[in-house]
Amino acid sequence: MSEAAGSSALAKPRGEAVTRDEAEEFLVREAKLLDEWRLDEWLNLFAADATYLVPALDLPLSEPRQALFLIADDRRRLESRVKQLLGPSAWAERPHSRTRRFITNVLVTPLESGAYRLEANFAVWRFRNEKVDTYVGRYDHELVRGEKGLLLRVRKAILDHESLRPHGSISFIL
Repeated sequence: MSEAAGSSALAKPRGEAVTRDEAEEFLVREAKLLDEWRLDEWLNLFAADATYLVPALDLPLSEPRQALFLIADDRRRLESRVKQLLGPSAWAERPHSRTRRFITNVLVTPLESGAYRLEANFAVWRFRNEKVDTYVGRYDHELVRGEKGLLLRVRKAILDHESLRPHGSISFIL
Protein backbone atom coordinates (compact mmCIF):
# COMPACT_ATOMS: atom_id res chain seq x y z
CA MET A 1 0.00 0.00 0.00
CA SER A 2 1.39 3.39 -0.88
CA GLU A 3 2.08 5.93 1.83
CA ALA A 4 -0.62 8.18 0.34
CA ALA A 5 -3.20 5.42 0.63
CA GLY A 6 -2.17 4.00 3.99
CA SER A 7 -1.18 5.12 7.41
CA SER A 8 0.49 3.62 10.42
CA ALA A 9 -2.97 3.33 11.99
CA LEU A 10 -3.90 0.81 9.29
CA ALA A 11 -0.76 -1.31 9.68
CA LYS A 12 -1.58 -3.05 12.95
CA PRO A 13 -0.50 -6.60 13.80
CA ARG A 14 -2.36 -9.27 11.83
CA GLY A 15 -4.23 -10.72 14.80
CA GLU A 16 -5.57 -7.41 16.10
CA ALA A 17 -9.29 -6.72 15.66
CA VAL A 18 -10.45 -4.17 13.08
CA THR A 19 -12.18 -1.26 14.80
CA ARG A 20 -14.99 0.85 13.39
CA ASP A 21 -12.70 3.90 13.36
CA GLU A 22 -10.03 2.00 11.48
CA ALA A 23 -12.55 0.66 8.95
CA GLU A 24 -14.10 4.10 8.47
CA GLU A 25 -10.66 5.64 7.87
CA PHE A 26 -9.94 2.89 5.34
CA LEU A 27 -13.16 3.69 3.44
CA VAL A 28 -12.51 7.43 3.49
CA ARG A 29 -8.98 6.93 2.14
CA GLU A 30 -10.32 4.57 -0.52
CA ALA A 31 -12.95 7.16 -1.55
CA LYS A 32 -10.25 9.83 -1.80
CA LEU A 33 -8.14 7.67 -4.12
CA LEU A 34 -11.15 7.02 -6.35
CA ASP A 35 -12.25 10.67 -6.43
CA GLU A 36 -8.71 11.68 -7.39
CA TRP A 37 -8.49 8.94 -10.07
CA ARG A 38 -5.46 7.41 -8.34
CA LEU A 39 -6.58 3.97 -9.47
CA ASP A 40 -3.13 2.36 -9.46
CA GLU A 41 -2.81 3.21 -5.76
CA TRP A 42 -6.41 2.08 -5.19
CA LEU A 43 -5.51 -1.37 -6.55
CA ASN A 44 -3.01 -1.71 -3.68
CA LEU A 45 -5.98 -1.90 -1.30
CA PHE A 46 -6.97 -5.32 -2.72
CA ALA A 47 -5.87 -8.78 -1.65
CA ALA A 48 -4.46 -11.11 -4.30
CA ASP A 49 -7.70 -13.17 -4.28
CA ALA A 50 -10.01 -10.13 -4.31
CA THR A 51 -13.25 -9.62 -6.19
CA TYR A 52 -15.07 -6.40 -7.16
CA LEU A 53 -18.81 -6.88 -7.53
CA VAL A 54 -21.80 -4.77 -8.56
CA PRO A 55 -24.98 -6.89 -8.59
CA ALA A 56 -27.84 -6.37 -11.00
CA LEU A 57 -30.35 -3.82 -9.77
CA ASP A 58 -33.24 -6.31 -9.68
CA LEU A 59 -31.27 -8.99 -7.75
CA PRO A 60 -29.11 -7.06 -5.27
CA LEU A 61 -28.64 -9.97 -2.84
CA SER A 62 -27.68 -12.54 -5.47
CA GLU A 63 -24.30 -14.16 -5.96
CA PRO A 64 -22.27 -13.97 -9.21
CA ARG A 65 -22.76 -17.67 -9.94
CA GLN A 66 -26.54 -17.35 -9.60
CA ALA A 67 -27.29 -14.17 -11.55
CA LEU A 68 -25.89 -11.76 -14.10
CA PHE A 69 -23.92 -8.94 -12.41
CA LEU A 70 -23.18 -5.47 -13.75
CA ILE A 71 -19.57 -6.08 -12.66
CA ALA A 72 -18.01 -9.33 -11.41
CA ASP A 73 -14.22 -8.90 -11.56
CA ASP A 74 -11.54 -11.04 -10.01
CA ARG A 75 -8.18 -9.37 -9.26
CA ARG A 76 -6.83 -9.93 -12.79
CA ARG A 77 -9.93 -8.45 -14.44
CA LEU A 78 -9.92 -5.55 -11.98
CA GLU A 79 -6.32 -4.74 -12.92
CA SER A 80 -7.36 -4.81 -16.58
CA ARG A 81 -10.33 -2.51 -15.85
CA VAL A 82 -8.05 0.01 -14.12
CA LYS A 83 -5.52 -0.11 -16.96
CA GLN A 84 -8.30 0.52 -19.47
CA LEU A 85 -9.82 3.38 -17.44
CA LEU A 86 -6.43 5.07 -17.17
CA GLY A 87 -5.54 4.47 -20.83
CA PRO A 88 -6.57 6.35 -23.95
CA SER A 89 -9.16 3.78 -25.12
CA ALA A 90 -11.76 4.42 -22.39
CA TRP A 91 -13.74 6.96 -24.41
CA ALA A 92 -16.62 6.95 -21.87
CA GLU A 93 -14.20 8.45 -19.34
CA ARG A 94 -12.34 10.94 -21.56
CA PRO A 95 -11.99 13.32 -19.89
CA HIS A 96 -12.40 11.60 -16.52
CA SER A 97 -15.63 12.17 -14.67
CA ARG A 98 -15.34 14.21 -11.53
CA THR A 99 -16.78 12.36 -8.56
CA ARG A 100 -17.44 13.06 -4.91
CA ARG A 101 -18.22 10.23 -2.47
CA PHE A 102 -19.89 10.24 0.92
CA ILE A 103 -19.56 7.20 3.17
CA THR A 104 -21.82 6.75 6.23
CA ASN A 105 -23.22 4.25 8.73
CA VAL A 106 -20.10 2.09 8.91
CA LEU A 107 -20.45 -1.28 10.65
CA VAL A 108 -17.71 -3.86 11.23
CA THR A 109 -18.49 -7.49 12.09
CA PRO A 110 -15.87 -10.20 12.65
CA LEU A 111 -16.34 -13.34 10.57
CA GLU A 112 -15.44 -16.88 11.63
CA SER A 113 -12.80 -16.98 8.89
CA GLY A 114 -10.79 -14.26 10.64
CA ALA A 115 -11.86 -11.68 8.08
CA TYR A 116 -14.27 -8.82 8.76
CA ARG A 117 -17.53 -7.82 7.16
CA LEU A 118 -17.58 -4.08 6.48
CA GLU A 119 -20.94 -2.50 5.68
CA ALA A 120 -21.49 1.17 4.84
CA ASN A 121 -23.89 3.38 2.94
CA PHE A 122 -22.58 5.48 0.07
CA ALA A 123 -23.56 8.26 -2.27
CA VAL A 124 -21.43 9.07 -5.30
CA TRP A 125 -22.02 12.19 -7.33
CA ARG A 126 -20.65 12.04 -10.87
CA PHE A 127 -20.12 15.25 -12.82
CA ARG A 128 -19.67 14.85 -16.57
CA ASN A 129 -20.66 16.84 -19.65
CA GLU A 130 -22.53 19.43 -17.59
CA LYS A 131 -24.72 16.71 -16.03
CA VAL A 132 -24.85 15.34 -12.50
CA ASP A 133 -25.66 11.68 -11.82
CA THR A 134 -26.11 10.38 -8.29
CA TYR A 135 -25.44 6.76 -7.33
CA VAL A 136 -26.74 5.63 -3.93
CA GLY A 137 -26.37 2.29 -2.25
CA ARG A 138 -24.43 0.30 0.27
CA TYR A 139 -21.11 -1.43 0.41
CA ASP A 140 -20.88 -5.00 1.67
CA HIS A 141 -17.15 -5.68 1.82
CA GLU A 142 -14.91 -8.34 3.28
CA LEU A 143 -11.70 -7.03 4.83
CA VAL A 144 -8.57 -8.90 5.84
CA ARG A 145 -5.50 -7.63 7.60
CA GLY A 146 -2.40 -7.94 5.43
CA GLU A 147 1.23 -7.30 6.34
CA LYS A 148 0.95 -3.61 5.42
CA GLY A 149 -2.60 -2.96 6.59
CA LEU A 150 -6.20 -3.64 5.70
CA LEU A 151 -7.05 -5.20 2.34
CA LEU A 152 -10.30 -5.78 0.50
CA ARG A 153 -11.01 -9.41 -0.27
CA VAL A 154 -14.52 -8.61 -1.51
CA ARG A 155 -15.70 -5.15 -2.59
CA LYS A 156 -19.41 -5.27 -3.31
CA ALA A 157 -21.33 -2.11 -4.23
CA ILE A 158 -25.10 -2.67 -4.07
CA LEU A 159 -27.06 0.09 -5.77
CA ASP A 160 -30.49 1.15 -4.52
CA HIS A 161 -31.56 2.28 -8.00
CA GLU A 162 -34.45 0.81 -9.94
CA SER A 163 -32.65 1.61 -13.20
CA LEU A 164 -29.45 3.24 -14.43
CA ARG A 165 -30.51 6.42 -16.21
CA PRO A 166 -29.96 7.87 -18.69
CA HIS A 167 -27.17 5.73 -20.15
CA GLY A 168 -27.67 2.33 -18.54
CA SER A 169 -24.03 1.70 -17.67
CA ILE A 170 -21.35 2.47 -15.12
CA SER A 171 -18.09 3.66 -16.68
CA PHE A 172 -16.20 4.47 -13.45
CA ILE A 173 -15.48 2.70 -10.17
CA LEU A 174 -18.30 2.84 -7.64
